[in-house]
Amino acid sequence: MSEPRIVGVNLAGRSYDIAIGPGLIDRAGALAKKLLAGPRVVIVSDETVAPLYGARLAASFTNAGIDAAVVTVPAGESSKEFAGFGRLLSDLLDRGVDRKTTLVALGGGVVGDLTGFAASVLLRGVDFIQVPTTLLAQVDSSVGGKTGINTRHGKNMVGTFYQPRLVLADTEVLDTLPRRELLAGYAEVVKYGLIDDPAFFDWCEANAAAVLEGDAAKRTYAIEQSCLAKARIVAADERETADLRALLNLGHTFGHALEAETGFGPDLLHGEAVGAGMAMAFDLSARIGLCSESEAARVNRHLASVGLPLRLRGIGGNNSRTWDSARLIGHMRGDKKAAAGRLTFVLVKGIGQAFVTRDVDEALLRGMLDAAIAA
Repeated sequence: MSEPRIVGVNLAGRSYDIAIGPGLIDRAGALAKKLLAGPRVVIVSDETVAPLYGARLAASFTNAGIDAAVVTVPAGESSKEFAGFGRLLSDLLDRGVDRKTTLVALGGGVVGDLTGFAASVLLRGVDFIQVPTTLLAQVDSSVGGKTGINTRHGKNMVGTFYQPRLVLADTEVLDTLPRRELLAGYAEVVKYGLIDDPAFFDWCEANAAAVLEGDAAKRTYAIEQSCLAKARIVAADERETADLRALLNLGHTFGHALEAETGFGPDLLHGEAVGAGMAMAFDLSARIGLCSESEAARVNRHLASVGLPLRLRGIGGNNSRTWDSARLIGHMRGDKKAAAGRLTFVLVKGIGQAFVTRDVDEALLRGMLDAAIAA
């Protein structure tokens, strides 16, 4: 079997590798063994993913001489709440974990965020490994060490920065993903081109269909380039103390508001919200005069062409939902990136020219949102 592609995340004392390639679930034990503090892992997965890959992943550790158990949580954002977090911690402690036990997150972004947060506080910190099973998790949430849970105040309002010891992105698992889940991940792939790599956006325009239809080489390239981009930014600004890492939030201020308005439920996946949010960020930038209308139209055209839902009307098949710009802005005020009541946005001066601003005129913002609602 060919060796995986390796992307390094270089952090002082906390560096780790992202391995990208086929068949990594079956090789996880061998690849992780030298990194483990002790010969025991507990795999945390959800009720959708565990039946598909839980036994295979556990067997890979067992075959490497490592004791492995599987703990499951309900699928979906409901597990990323205080109650679900408490249940997971109790389940782990019931199994007698110690400080040399390594947690292994097997699943999408919810499982990765939840497991990482649990690892950061369990017994005051145990190691964890990410085995992301969605495209979105492979290119974004499994990399960079952001962990957290949701509260009634918004997404990821409680959490930590806590880096994994290893990320294993098995490209074969993407073959079983529904197209909608692939699209949600693809939005995050495109994001890296829109932030600071216009040549990668050009590549996305030319290769999106192949990535989404299962071209293994192009999928691997898309994941690798996304991870390289994120690793570079995380290494330079691990804890988002400067505005560099904040660039990764392109589309997120809008997207999180859309998710809050739809109840963080199945009507709008996180990646879908980010896709719509990036389109809004370009539209607002064009309205302000920061970028050209033609560039905003180009981004909208590409995101729509692959099937991402950009029109608010009809999101989740719900044509009767009432959208309100004031309510959306209210959600934005509760975003953890807001400071002293000032909204924080990542806007653009063009494709590949993103920047952070806290000086958006609310009247312009409301006008853009009203136009999006009416479209």
